[in-house]
Amino acid sequence: MLFANDASLIVVCGLGRTGYRIFSLLRQQGAEVLGLNTEPIPHETNIIVGDPRNETVLRAALIHEARTLILTFGDDTLNLSILMQARILNPRIQVINRLFNSSLGEQLDRTLENHVTLSVSKLAAPVFSFAALGNLAIGQLQLFRQTWPIHEEFITLSHPWHGAPLASLWDDRSRMLIYYLPARDPVDLITAIEQGRCLQENDRLIIASSPRMQAQRRSWWELLRHKMGKTWQGLHRFQRYERPAFWVTTGLIAAIAIATFTYVYTDNSTQIVDALYFSVGMITGAGGNESVVESAPAIVKFFTVLMMLVGAAVVGIFYALLNDLVLGTHFQRIWDVAQVPQRHHYIICGLGGLGLKTAQQLQSQGYEVVVIEKNSQNRFLSTARSLKIPVIQGDASLAATLDAANVKRARGLLTVTSNDTTNLEVALSAKDLNPHLAVVVRNQDSKLAAMSQKIFKFASVLCPTELAAPSFAAVALGGQVLGNGMTANILWIALSTIITPEHPFYGHQVKDMAMLTDCVPLYLERAHATVHGWPLLDARLGPGDVLYMTIPAQQFTHIWRSLPLLREQSQLEPSLMYPDQVRKSMTPDSLSPKPPSEPVSV
Repeated sequence: MLFANDASLIVVCGLGRTGYRIFSLLRQQGAEVLGLNTEPIPHETNIIVGDPRNETVLRAALIHEARTLILTFGDDTLNLSILMQARILNPRIQVINRLFNSSLGEQLDRTLENHVTLSVSKLAAPVFSFAALGNLAIGQLQLFRQTWPIHEEFITLSHPWHGAPLASLWDDRSRMLIYYLPARDPVDLITAIEQGRCLQENDRLIIASSPRMQAQRRSWWELLRHKMGKTWQGLHRFQRYERPAFWVTTGLIAAIAIATFTYVYTDNSTQIVDALYFSVGMITGAGGNESVVESAPAIVKFFTVLMMLVGAAVVGIFYALLNDLVLGTHFQRIWDVAQVPQRHHYIICGLGGLGLKTAQQLQSQGYEVVVIEKNSQNRFLSTARSLKIPVIQGDASLAATLDAANVKRARGLLTVTSNDTTNLEVALSAKDLNPHLAVVVRNQDSKLAAMSQKIFKFASVLCPTELAAPSFAAVALGGQVLGNGMTANILWIALSTIITPEHPFYGHQVKDMAMLTDCVPLYLERAHATVHGWPLLDARLGPGDVLYMTIPAQQFTHIWRSLPLLREQSQLEPSLMYPDQVRKSMTPDSLSPKPPSEPVSV
């Protein structure tokens, strides 16, 4: 069953930047939530303070009675230790675990019941990539094996949808209406459509748009031409960035050619093959076939001595460069630079978890990507290269490094290092080289992010914590979450639920259920069909149906208590439409944290 008892306790363990944001979101949505942290937090008293690995501390946090435990520490080992101790005290507790090791997380999800692994980088990366593509993304939605970017349309007098009926936007497969926030007279989306309402000034409409994919299929001739072009560019750039090796190699070949020509010219009886064999052996020091010069004139012998000395120097330098190319990392760095796209690509500065996930996201949508990373020992380098993502090792704040990445012909740049100052420096350097470049900046402070975007006119300044925290909160509130977002201080979630005879939605029309619960139905999966658009609103929910919908998280916590009305009423009456009252209560004042209780230290 998707919905859970909303009286259940949720414990957030680890109140760092991410954990505290999750804690605040859950408390704002009216959930029963308790914090557990190793250190006290100024002006915050609704927490337990102590070592979360200690059984006494976990019991003080009511782990043995809680329904959900959210682990948000940045240390995988610490999270795993707390997980095992909590499962001993409460084997049935649901655990939402923040892990950096994604492969371990997947194994834990398969092995343990009621265990969900979430990653801040994985949750935030799609939004970063969509921001770089030009969408004002405020969330994401996983539907039809694709990640749909979610953005907000703020209706102004000049907006093309101003005055347009909501019904005209409903049945469009290229986008999905997620949520509706009218400026006046609060009403849910389905009721507004039924009443024939039109979009007015200051209305907000949340929309999921079909991902824009690059054309993947090309003719064989286009593929061949593209491959040859890349190869030629690679060789050209290889020569440019390894000019010393190129000239030394050229000099070695020239010395062998001059020596071979000299021996053949001075003695017509000498075969070219014999002269070449002796020249190579003489210059490299290997020796062989010395009869070529034994009876030669003195001038030829003097020439041979000279070539031996010159050859020793050239060959020594050649071997040194060859050793550096083959055994060192120099060749890999040069080849990475050689494979940098020439134009219409995206540059990602910082190869951390977020940088790698963002690069994969853009690459999966058909866009070319290049990464700039300063640390030659970065643990994600081999992963990036295995994905055929070129990596330039250097300081992204330097103009020379950005030029090597072809910043002047790039579509956009994303600077996602873990240092906010570095990100700002890189972004300003890139804008200086290409004023029209779309720049997306990572900033850990959500307040500073908004100000820096306004001051420096970046395309987007995003905080991973702000993007990921709603997902943790949504999973804690229950069910299989497909996506989430924040609008006007309201957390909304997208989820799916299987209809059973015991389900509160069973036997009711989708339209009636949506108007009562303030949800927005997206589509309905049945045994041999998928129901969209207008037929979806008229569909009656039966056993085995899978309903996909979006709903405000605050309203989601009240569904279990309110939906018995559906089972008691054969006809829905307007007086039962209390979601309007809920909407009117969704003000910033109503979403402020409740007065906390006294702290407990163990």
